[in-house]
Amino acid sequence: MKTLNDLPSNSRSAAAERLNAHLAGALDLALCVKQAHWNIRGAGFIALHEMLDGLRASLDGEIDTIAERIAQLGFPAHGTLQAIQQTTSFDPYPLEEVDISKHLAALAQRYAALGGAVRRDIANLDEMGDPASADILTGTARVLDKGLWFLEAHLSPA
Repeated sequence: MKTLNDLPSNSRSAAAERLNAHLAGALDLALCVKQAHWNIRGAGFIALHEMLDGLRASLDGEIDTIAERIAQLGFPAHGTLQAIQQTTSFDPYPLEEVDISKHLAALAQRYAALGGAVRRDIANLDEMGDPASADILTGTARVLDKGLWFLEAHLSPA
């Protein structure tokens, strides 16, 4: 897509590629959160059910921001299931699981993995001369870290 954005085209292209990778990861994670939301069973169900709604809403905000940044750079955002499947590095989510602690552990692993990947690219995007995209990923890292904290708070012994 044409744009008057003055970032060098190679920087925009590289940034869009990295952002699309994180878009796929965030979309995959959002779907996993919803899978847990629909299927958890056990003590504390309603509190966790509602917490997962909040986690999903936070992810949706980041997903939209990342996708819009890709478009601002002059490239298409890749948000289809096919793009997610080709790009994500997560293992398949346990579809038949209902145990709360197993769902929370699976989600915590995914939050931590995506948070680490996002943090690694913050410096890369800054070095590419795209501090705006780096800033977006900084916000995404905060959302992922907060979600991980919430999940781990339910997994840790009191």
